[in-house]
Amino acid sequence: MNTFESVHTPDYTDFQKAILDYYAVHGRSFPWRTTNDPYSILVSEFMLQQTQTERVVEKYNRWLEVFPTVQDLAAASLVQVLEQWVGLGYNRRARFLHQCAQTIVSEYGGVVPDAPETLQTLSGIGPYTAAAISTFAYNKANAFIETNIRAVFIFFFFKDRTDISDKELFPHIEASLYKENPRLWYYALMDYGAELKKKTVNPNRKSRHYTKQSKFEGSVRQARGAVIRTLTAHNNQEYAELYGNTQTEKLLFDKALEGLIREGFVAEEDGFYSIKQ
Repeated sequence: MNTFESVHTPDYTDFQKAILDYYAVHGRSFPWRTTNDPYSILVSEFMLQQTQTERVVEKYNRWLEVFPTVQDLAAASLVQVLEQWVGLGYNRRARFLHQCAQTIVSEYGGVVPDAPETLQTLSGIGPYTAAAISTFAYNKANAFIETNIRAVFIFFFFKDRTDISDKELFPHIEASLYKENPRLWYYALMDYGAELKKKTVNPNRKSRHYTKQSKFEGSVRQARGAVIRTLTAHNNQEYAELYGNTQTEKLLFDKALEGLIREGFVAEEDGFYSIKQ
């Protein structure tokens, strides 16, 4: 079967072979794929949320140099954590990961849980991240979906459809799961999907859940990152100093600062702003 030729009937044996054969030749190499250490996998899954793999590699390696164990991360200050997160965006993930590590140390003896149901009780971990950590760290056979996986199943099993929901994809994901090695299977699916989106019109455009990422330049999200970056470099600044250092449009700056205070990220005391500890 041609690797990039979709099939019309759910022959999962041929489907599995196509995916695994592709991966055997074209599989990508990432540092988090060379370890089964649950803490390292936890870090990678937080970083990979909404961030391209190429940007994550350097940050991931540096992170594990600074915080080599979950205990090291739990003991760090939020400022130290955010300093290492700068450049990845969506700084809430860093705070959630920090809180996650603290809970793992205090309630689970420093051992990352292996059950998705337990993982979902930790800060910042939803159904996908919980299943992914369980699979990649412990090789558990969980059914889950993300953008590249979605592209594969739409391409193979919904060739002539549009407005496809993830609910429709899940029976195929569950039925085709390669239980002999779930970790390998999902790596293969993700790589096949990434290549599909380069070689064909992105199949995810046919998904009911497809949305384009909003523009980053000139956004409140960009301003939030500037505020966090400025405060991690020099914590405790007055409003005028902080505004000047972020070099951001005032309306965006004010919205970003208000949001960060409301979320408990930044604290204001006597006219000075700082990362909340």
